[in-house]
Amino acid sequence: MFSQFVAQSLPIVGPELILSVGAMGLLMVGTFLGEKSARLVTSLTVGTLLFALVWLLFATPTGLAFGGSIILDPFARFMKALVLIGAAAAVLMSTGYAERERFANFELPVLIVLCTTGMLVMVSAGDLIALYMGLELQSLAIYVIAAIHRDHVKSTEAGLKYFVLGALSSGMLLYGASLVYGFTGQIEFRAIAEAVAQDGARSLGLIVGLVFVLAGLAFKISAVPFHMWTPDVYEGAPTPVTALLAGAPKVAAVALLTRFTVQSFGPMTPDWQQVVVFLSIASMLFGSFAAIGQRNIKRLMAYSSIGHMGYVLVGLAAGTEAGVQGVLIYMATYVTMTLGTFALILAMRRRDGMVEDVYELAGLSRTNPMMALAMTVLMLSLAGLPPLLGFWGKYYVFIAAVGAGLVPLAVIGVIASTIGLFYYLRIVKVMWFDEPLAGFEPMSMELKLVAGAATIFIFPAYIVLAGPLFAAAAAAAHTFF
Repeated sequence: MFSQFVAQSLPIVGPELILSVGAMGLLMVGTFLGEKSARLVTSLTVGTLLFALVWLLFATPTGLAFGGSIILDPFARFMKALVLIGAAAAVLMSTGYAERERFANFELPVLIVLCTTGMLVMVSAGDLIALYMGLELQSLAIYVIAAIHRDHVKSTEAGLKYFVLGALSSGMLLYGASLVYGFTGQIEFRAIAEAVAQDGARSLGLIVGLVFVLAGLAFKISAVPFHMWTPDVYEGAPTPVTALLAGAPKVAAVALLTRFTVQSFGPMTPDWQQVVVFLSIASMLFGSFAAIGQRNIKRLMAYSSIGHMGYVLVGLAAGTEAGVQGVLIYMATYVTMTLGTFALILAMRRRDGMVEDVYELAGLSRTNPMMALAMTVLMLSLAGLPPLLGFWGKYYVFIAAVGAGLVPLAVIGVIASTIGLFYYLRIVKVMWFDEPLAGFEPMSMELKLVAGAATIFIFPAYIVLAGPLFAAAAAAAHTFF
């Protein structure tokens, strides 16, 4: 009986098994070959992540594993694909940077594989235990990754800040989960929804537990007022690590937040909707205003990401199928734009080292026209201007909010997006109209690949690919309804 139970569950967790076994194998390769194996391990890591992606899309069956602790449905498949793409791109971008900055070691890609394994568990979590296990596996690896450049003071500081604040958020989430279990008597999300549907279960203690869980997950997506770690960690961590932090972990956290609220607490939508609306408004406005005065482009991207998570929460606040579809479309566009932007930030290098000041891009249109064009497309897409892909992400979440009767929230989102247009256009203005500075070093092939693919996908390739992408998002959203 037990063997049959395991045999039915293992195919569903195929991608997690591939990454777990792959991490152990990569660790052995690095251990026996020594520090010189960093480039080989990095290449094998990218291959492992892409193999897990192919296995997820074509060989993994839909269903429940381990008694419902792990769920693979269209929603989980969509978000897991984004996680794996984001992680693979971040590992690919780290190759040359780590070697130049002299912290190239085989532990970094192995830790990213373990971190990604935790993210996949988060996306597929079907109960409170799997939720916490996935979250901690992801978090523990990220704490080390943020401080991986041990000879760099800012990197060590970033890792320490993220660890201290992350431990606090994990404690809040665990306390909230214990309250949810205490007042419902259930740990499985579907069973919690059934218990919540009974009016007698809706107590003040359950609402307090729900709020604590939301606070812990809000920290993971850097929503205001749990954003305080984001600017310092983004600036201090090595840039490829920042690219990882800005993409894949936020996809996993948004997926978990969506599943927890919509699937477990669907009958209590008005209760958690108020919290999500507050987080959304605070994040959109703070992200838009705080980024205006930033000169460091990594800190600017940190505040930009805070604002973008606010827009994502607009779709979640709707609590409808259209809202979840908007969340999925927005996360797909956000990951693409973020990876492309950080590939170009990694290319901001002169002979004397990396530069991060926005005004170091002055006159880039004359020294490197293709890089300037790619950066322009990405910045305007992040701003949400049509006809670029970023516009459609915002369009779908705002339309969902209007459809759910949250018109003031959608209006605030449009205003915040208009304010944010300033700092994106400032970068475009610096590149095209300021007097040129010395040119950057030639881009490496891996950076050209990531930046080029992201830019082409943003425009014009999405005109062809948007149909399948939006259809996949619609099918994934239908999972909960």
